[in-house]
Amino acid sequence: MLIGLPKEIKDNESRVGLTPESVKKLISQGHEVLVETDAGFGSGFSDGDYIHFGARILKKPKEVFENAELIIKVKEPQSAEVNLLKPDQLLFTYLHLAANKNLTQCLMDSQSTCIAYETVTSSSNSLPLLAPMSEVAGKISIQAGARALEKTQHGRGVLMSGAYGAPPADVVIIGCGVVGFNAALIAVGMKANVILIDKSEPRLSELYKFFEGKVTTVVSSKSEVEKYVSNCDLLIGGVLVPGSSAPKLVSKKLVSKMRKGSAIVDVAIDQGGCIETSKPTTHSEPTYIYKDVVHYCVTNMPGCVPRTSTIALNNATLPFIIDLANNGLKNALNNDPHFMNGLNIFKGMCTQREVASDLGIDFVEPKKVLN
Repeated sequence: MLIGLPKEIKDNESRVGLTPESVKKLISQGHEVLVETDAGFGSGFSDGDYIHFGARILKKPKEVFENAELIIKVKEPQSAEVNLLKPDQLLFTYLHLAANKNLTQCLMDSQSTCIAYETVTSSSNSLPLLAPMSEVAGKISIQAGARALEKTQHGRGVLMSGAYGAPPADVVIIGCGVVGFNAALIAVGMKANVILIDKSEPRLSELYKFFEGKVTTVVSSKSEVEKYVSNCDLLIGGVLVPGSSAPKLVSKKLVSKMRKGSAIVDVAIDQGGCIETSKPTTHSEPTYIYKDVVHYCVTNMPGCVPRTSTIALNNATLPFIIDLANNGLKNALNNDPHFMNGLNIFKGMCTQREVASDLGIDFVEPKKVLN
């Protein structure tokens, strides 16, 4: 199969869809890889690294899209990239379509076939291709939050760990999945006062034991969320409903009750955000102020640590890419129902139930279109 690797063009997105080592494995199995020049530069990979393993370097993204059967990316295609997609072309990347009806319609209009990393599942009901970036984003959320709390960033001027005679920051984490766990891992390590809120009592019990009682665990309810959010220094939104838009668990009214100079990091922003006052931001302009609360809502958080993120992502995605390349779309997806769950768009049709439901468009069962 002819595989294309374009350079990411989203704001400050320096990750790349394939490492040179991944390219080596694909070429060793008889595939050809076309790489846009400098595609891996931001992650520390040169054109020479790709050439060394047999890739062909092309100067313009148009050349990559025109020739490749399978396009491998990291982030959702930007408008210039959507216009380059062709009918019968495969796109494998993060899409997060439930929060973006315009992109969904444009991808449907392209007549291409789009598989989303974030809706591929596993036998344990986990999201194996989302998990690596959720881990990174969870850890970054505390770094970003600590920065946002600095007075120079219009924050309260609170140090996460506190100091002799001065209390540590109060950090509330809503949602205790991969993002929430990794955020807690860093926050506890920084000696903050950490409160974990989740609807699952077994999960909270598991984390309380893991952190050896160094966190406060709270079963989610409207009253408990209001109690802890209104009195925190840093709020981390880490709620995920696979494939769907994130539920708004913190209202504008509640945000207005938060401490002046407190900070919010909404990691769920790719799926629309779980804080009502959240709106997408970029690494160039990562924060804004609403009701004296600093909001950090960058939609590609792991992009600021591209080397780490690219390697972690490739470790997860490569087996699926190899499956697609070796066996073709129909065989790869029909032989693996969990991979089938990644199919979001197929030749003008929406084949992801949650996306279709959230956006109010027709859903087509993926098994029917691939038979």
